[in-house]
Amino acid sequence: MTNKSGPILDVRNLGKAYGGVRAVNNISFQVNKGEIVGIIGPNGAGKTTTFNIIAGAERPSAGEVFLEGVNVTGRSTEQLYQLGLARTFQLSHEYPKMTTLENLMVASKSQYGENIFMNWLYPKLVHEREAEVVQKAGETLEFLGLEHVAHQLAGNLSGGQKKLLELGRTMMADAQLILLDEPGAGVNPTLMQKIGDMITDLNENCGFTFCLIEHDMELIERLCHRIIVLAEGQILLEGSMKDVRNDPHVVDAYFGSSGE
Repeated sequence: MTNKSGPILDVRNLGKAYGGVRAVNNISFQVNKGEIVGIIGPNGAGKTTTFNIIAGAERPSAGEVFLEGVNVTGRSTEQLYQLGLARTFQLSHEYPKMTTLENLMVASKSQYGENIFMNWLYPKLVHEREAEVVQKAGETLEFLGLEHVAHQLAGNLSGGQKKLLELGRTMMADAQLILLDEPGAGVNPTLMQKIGDMITDLNENCGFTFCLIEHDMELIERLCHRIIVLAEGQILLEGSMKDVRNDPHVVDAYFGSSGE
């Protein structure tokens, strides 16, 4: 499903230098609402640095990032989160000493109980909002098939379950754009299939837009409407998996190299 209503993400002439090394060099691309776009490339191609800049973890040396037409270049991760951009990580970032349910609850926006004055002045409103968050977290667990581990410590979950939990936290945040950093890394084939199904379901039936880094080409081919290939900090090619496989420059740069 590709919605042609316009880009939700617009990256313009993005650059990032570390001393004399240009990790990202004049990258421009768009992600349209309703798309799943994959970013691939060999080790050192600039994929993670690009994600870090878009997500607000690093400031660019050059270029701009627009989210739904708004220039968000240099804004913090928290500010971008509030604007509807969420990110998962290759290594899961769960709260290990909190339960699976609690991990989802803390990801929800507009939690009035976080404000001490709201607790004093509007306790009923705080309790009502908390009940809504608990209900949504329960529904999210059911969607992900994690209801059986709702009250287990998140640190005790399997690698695949932690990946699903990270996906669930983006659902709790009602993210408009989700950056997925290697959702298949360290996941067994059964859960890999499930994660792919969840991403497809969220995209096709719930309207979520995804941009993902992934080295599993089968998963990329299965999920992505469009693929961007990076090499040495620049875009080498943008197109379909057929385009990627048939381009000799991509074969040399990516398929003949080790992954990042």
